[in-house]
Amino acid sequence: MMPAGSLLDTHLTNLAAALVPYRRCESQLARWGADLAHRLGAGGRLLVAGNGGSAAEAQHLTAELVGKLHHDRQPLSAIALHAETSALTAIANDYGYTDVYARQVRAHGRPGDVLLLLSTSGSSPNLVRAAQAARAAGLTTWALTGVAPNPLADACDEVLAVASPDTQVVQELHLVTSHLLCEYLEQELAAVADPVVVPSAAGEPAPVRSGVEVVLDGGSGQQVDA
Repeated sequence: MMPAGSLLDTHLTNLAAALVPYRRCESQLARWGADLAHRLGAGGRLLVAGNGGSAAEAQHLTAELVGKLHHDRQPLSAIALHAETSALTAIANDYGYTDVYARQVRAHGRPGDVLLLLSTSGSSPNLVRAAQAARAAGLTTWALTGVAPNPLADACDEVLAVASPDTQVVQELHLVTSHLLCEYLEQELAAVADPVVVPSAAGEPAPVRSGVEVVLDGGSGQQVDA
């Protein structure tokens, strides 16, 4: 019989081991978050998908973007493809489960949009097929996976791979990744919404804005603090 606490100790030990290499992902997380802020703030869209627990993780991310993480801001377009149950089951029935995401990508994705795919193994055929469809359609493709290399990482433009063989640890750090992407995104939205003061022709300070105007309450046209 296992001594009390051994499962907890093992799990936390595995998590702690994965956190060491994960800390090196900071610059990538910041870059992805800022990239999403500009793309989504300018009217682009994030498509996400996963299977099983990874589907739940992906849907958590879209909820944070359409809603908010911390501060009130404009809603951002983010769609969890696995949540489109009627489309998903119709496609699976008519074309096979391998195409359930690829066909939706071809329907909803536009050049400049981002497809983010989550998989602990990185070997799900339906996600690899979705990445291939997205790249053909001009989307940027990102993957969150477990240990790389793996087929999904190879099929995407960029990958953030959690260095752990433990599926639970990989999923836990994928959730951390989702929250950090939103943190960096909202930080960037606030930065591009702040006025930059430069001298006007008459010598008076005149506010100008860098980047796109992205933090507006769409109904009122009033700027919302981000």
